[in-house]
Amino acid sequence: MELGLTFDKLLLIGLVAVLIIGPERLPKAAESFARFVRRAGEYLRETKSKMREELGPDIDDVDWRKLDPRQYDPRRIIRDALFEEPSFDSAAPASSAAVATDPVTPPPRPRLTRTTFSSSTPPPFDAEAT
Repeated sequence: MELGLTFDKLLLIGLVAVLIIGPERLPKAAESFARFVRRAGEYLRETKSKMREELGPDIDDVDWRKLDPRQYDPRRIIRDALFEEPSFDSAAPASSAAVATDPVTPPPRPRLTRTTFSSSTPPPFDAEAT
């Protein structure tokens, strides 16, 4: 994770800290800041070790970038879903004898057909849906 801090920015922050805190209190402030950074590092290391204990050795195999929700663009997902062509069955359905003898084969699905609507055959309308 990059915070965008360059050497120039850090130098400016240090200069402002010297001016605001003052030279008398600056060593004590630097000491407390260093203590805070050490505690934060210890906390992160403890959290990482606890995750390893609870999730086991498989935690190293997890691709964490793939699980990041920020990578998903809802506009792209919806666009892909809207413009995706449905797959229509071109093969004939399986015979009922094959289904009865093989318990693993799922029952045949009804074929999808494209329905064209015109002014004489309008699409179904449900007046109570709205």
